Parts: sequence; C-alpha cells; structure tokens
Amino acid sequence: MNATINVLFYIKRAKINSNGLVPIFIRITVDGKRIDKSTGKYVLPDKWSVETSRLKGNSEESRSLNNHLDLLRNGVFEIEKTMLLKGLDLNFENFKNEYFGIESTKRYLVPIFEDHNKRVKELVGKEYAIATYKRYETSLRHLKEFLDYKFKISDIDIEKIDYAFITDYEFFLRTKRSCSNNTAIKYVKNFHKVVNICLANGWLGKSPFMNYKPKIKEVVRDYLLEDEINAIRNKKITSYRLDLVRDIFLFSCYTGLAYIDVKQLKKSNISIGIDGDKWIFKSRQKTDVNSKIPILPPALEILEKYKEHPKCLNEDFLLPILSNQKMNAYLKEIADICGINKELTFHIARHTFATTVTLSNGVPIETVSKMLGHTNLKTTQHYAKILDKKISEDMQILKDKFKSLNKQENKENVSLTL
Repeated sequence: MNATINVLFYIKRAKINSNGLVPIFIRITVDGKRIDKSTGKYVLPDKWSVETSRLKGNSEESRSLNNHLDLLRNGVFEIEKTMLLKGLDLNFENFKNEYFGIESTKRYLVPIFEDHNKRVKELVGKEYAIATYKRYETSLRHLKEFLDYKFKISDIDIEKIDYAFITDYEFFLRTKRSCSNNTAIKYVKNFHKVVNICLANGWLGKSPFMNYKPKIKEVVRDYLLEDEINAIRNKKITSYRLDLVRDIFLFSCYTGLAYIDVKQLKKSNISIGIDGDKWIFKSRQKTDVNSKIPILPPALEILEKYKEHPKCLNEDFLLPILSNQKMNAYLKEIADICGINKELTFHIARHTFATTVTLSNGVPIETVSKMLGHTNLKTTQHYAKILDKKISEDMQILKDKFKSLNKQENKENVSLTL
C-alpha cells in the first residue's frame, strides 16, 4: 500500500548565526515518519511566513528563494513518481533510500530458502517430520533447476519475483519435472512460505502471490471395507514379520493414527478417559494438534499382545514398528495373501478408521475430526464425500436391479398379449 507524502518548509530560530540569519529546513513526512534536512538557505526571521512556509514579499530575493523551495518540493514528488514507475512500494524506508541515493541491500532467493531449510532440519523430531524437511529440500532443488532452465542464472533478487515467475515455475514443474497437478501446487506452496518470510521481514513490499489462485484436484483415497478388514484380521499368517505388520496396520485402522504417531506411541500416551476406559492422548507429529482416542477392543488386544516385546520393554514404545518403507513392502504381501485387490499402504489404515470404522458406524463427523487431530473440519468432510460416493455406488446396484425387474415384467406382459 502506497503512503501519502507531505512537504513542509520551516525555519530553525534556535540556530541563528552571527549575521542574524536562520536556516530554512525541509520536512518530508512519509507513513507518519519524518525526514528533516537543511535547504542550505538562510533568511531573517521576520521575513519568514509561518502560514505559507515561504519568504514574505515580492522582491527579487523573495522570488529567487521561493522558486528554489518550489524546485525542492517538486524534486520530492519527482522521486515519488520515479518510485511508482519502478514498481517500488512507496514506504518510508524505500523513499529515504531514493531521496538520499542509498543503494538498497539486494536479497536473493536461494540463501533465504537455504536458511529456512536449515531451520526446519534443526527442528526435525520437534516440530517437523523428516519427510517435511526432504520435501523443502526437493522444492529448493526444483527452483534452482528452474532458474537455470528459464533464466540461465543460479539465483534471483527477490524483488524480481512476480506473478509471471510463479506461473512459469508451476508450468516448469508440470512439464519438465512431470509433476501432477497437486504435487506441482505443493512445491509452489513450499516456495510461497519462503516468500512470506521475505514479506514478514519487510524485504518485499507486496506479495507476488496476490493473484495466484491454484486449484487442488480432489483425490479419492483408497480405504478398506469391513469384509476386507476382517479378511486381514482372520487370515492365518505363519510368518512372524507379516503377522507383526498385520497387527500394527490393524491397530492404525482402529485408532486412526498415522505411521509416525504409531512409531512414537509410548506408555505415557495411554491414560484413563472420561468413560473410565483406556484412551490414547497424543499430539500429532504433523500438525501438533492433540488427539484423544478411546481405544477399541481390537486395538487393545494388539497392545496386550506386544507389551512384553523386548523393544517395548527396553525403549518404552507400545509397538515394535518397522520402518515405513518395510511396512509398506510387507503390506503388499499381506494384500496378496488375503485376496485384496488394492495397493495397501500404511496410510490406508488412517482412511479406513475415518470411513469404515467410524463414519460408517454413525460416529459424528465432529468427533471423528477430533480423534484424527484435524485442524479443520473440511479435511474430515473429505471422508464423508467418499462415503457419499459409496452410497451412490450401492444405490446404483439397487437401481439396476429394479431396471432388470421392469424389463422382465414388460417381457411377460408382451408374451401374454401375444
């Protein structure tokens, strides 16, 4: 937002010289802040008009000095005009730099992004997951590649980042990096966070993202139906590693906890809830939002099964979970032996809890949102939409059945007529 500039001329009576003359000063006010500077001119105090901020009279001396003051005033507004033509934000700091000819400090994107990532890395395990840090590192790498591809440069002055830069970067991600719509937008959002840091520090006057309106495409995520959960639960598995993975996956299906939250689960996270039964009390790693989850009987059975496991005893963890990569690899084996034709991943368990285990059984969406640790009810409503799709598919089967009956009745009516 551009500020209003005011110009005032005044004399400093306290600085009278040996000839009885006082200096004339110019005061420029921008954003309520002042620049006071001597004009280099002197006058007799009684010849100065406080009301008009000019020298009194129409003498040659008065006309000459007043013309000089007019030039100084016009010079101020010429600077204002130049700043607007340059696209500079008209604020006090920028105006002062232009007025005194001070070269403003240029700031470049890459070191700011690198500093941000360094801070994220130092907070991994405290405020961020390692996956978040890796995503920011990938985002920075993509930006460096874009700068080289588009401009043949290794870095850019942040003041040169505009709407065209953002849309060109998104296009680069979609074409040269073959990112899907949602992945491209996520990388742009990572970049947006760094731009917001520049804005918060006053390094940028306005956001280049002002008119950028990305559209995330809704992704329908897989989840397990009740018969599929039962197929996994009741399958006789002789392999210890697969049995372990099956149990921990089912635990997530019955609690809605994400992989990292199951991994971090300790005895201290289990306490007695308002109903007198055991609950899980835990802050989600991703959002730092508290989740309060009553433990369902199948989940409690799994905790009991592993309470004497060496890892649980020695390290105070509730479950001896494997790495996320290994869990997902073994889940594919489990899907095969259980006859489930879905790409089984650990995160499907969380979706299953939200849909089949809770919403499908009449648990209110607000309650489900609290247990999942969502910061926004809209996130949970996504699962309700999935269930609407399931209702639509189920009702379509019923509609088709009625259509078949109608066709059969019409055939019988035709036969009777003949």
